[in-house]
Amino acid sequence: MPKKSKISEGHHPDTKIRMELEITEAEPAIAISEDDSSEFSEILYERMNLVVSGGQEPTRLDKFLTARIENISRNKVQQAIDGGMVLVNNKTASANYKVRPGDNIVCFSDKEKVGENIVPEKMPLNIFFEDDEILIINKPPGLVVHPASGNYSGTLINGVAYYLQEENKNISEETLPRFGLVHRIDKNTSGLLVIAKTSNAVASLAKQFFNHSIKREYQALVWGDLKEDKGTIVAHVGRHHRFRKLFEAYPEGDYGKEAITHFEVLERFGYVTLIKCILETGRTHQIRVHMKYIGHPLFNDETYGGNKILKGTIFNKYKQFVENCFEICKRQALHAKTLGFIHPATKQEVLFNSELPEDMSAVIGKWRIYTNNPRS
Repeated sequence: MPKKSKISEGHHPDTKIRMELEITEAEPAIAISEDDSSEFSEILYERMNLVVSGGQEPTRLDKFLTARIENISRNKVQQAIDGGMVLVNNKTASANYKVRPGDNIVCFSDKEKVGENIVPEKMPLNIFFEDDEILIINKPPGLVVHPASGNYSGTLINGVAYYLQEENKNISEETLPRFGLVHRIDKNTSGLLVIAKTSNAVASLAKQFFNHSIKREYQALVWGDLKEDKGTIVAHVGRHHRFRKLFEAYPEGDYGKEAITHFEVLERFGYVTLIKCILETGRTHQIRVHMKYIGHPLFNDETYGGNKILKGTIFNKYKQFVENCFEICKRQALHAKTLGFIHPATKQEVLFNSELPEDMSAVIGKWRIYTNNPRS
């Protein structure tokens, strides 16, 4: 099945065989969106449940959905059905399937546009792995994932669009929405991102992201010495009430969306700690917000207060040391290290692991030396 592989030197994805995941049966609902809400999520697809009422006459599936879902054309509905993005009673169905009372219909769809008319642009891409269905990118820090206000070009997806069209001129936003983008990471976060190359891959990955079965492990350098070696942070994440570009933790669950982060200490340096974080949910800025919430902002995270000296001594040598570290790693010290999922075609579990980028590795090395031989 694989056509070609491009794996960075020294990196090899581990592959383990596992039974194909079954889609969890949807809870009955009447046109209730179960979406993660685009403003609170790194995941770009939502799921909607529809339960056919008792008085419904047999009607074509595509016609039924066109009538029930706002602002959607029959052509779009048919494309979604053909792409496996519509399930009837947990199974894919054809557009001419006749819906019946009691049928449970689940629709996966993109919940936001990431930019009008993505213009393909030639640019270097750090391709970690590729086959017929997926493309794994190792994103460097500083690269915006998709077009948005203030960043209409020069984004990762502009480069992906060019790359995919060089291989297949028939690929477009019409045939492959967002050119296969199914999730995103922050501009200044580095690490692994999966791109779907086919509608089959989009459907498979969208379902896995929604069901929280995707494995994602991050590594982060945070301020302070965590008391526990491991733990779980449970606090809703939502937009800050006053500063709308920021996000905040809401532990009472009265605002925002549920967010769960598991963390484990990897190495302690006294004033800072290297940790790994495993996401159970995928909210925007989730790790950054959660770590700030428990009093350990990410090192040099300007947005959430980590770009100041929060722990340590008052001596000038220490201050100079930290400022040198800030200069080396000029962004939040966060890397999406591991990505695992069920492959859309082989139905095997694939697990990809990337190394820490040079800036984070260098700063961690400096803290390791400083801890063993403090100069202040």
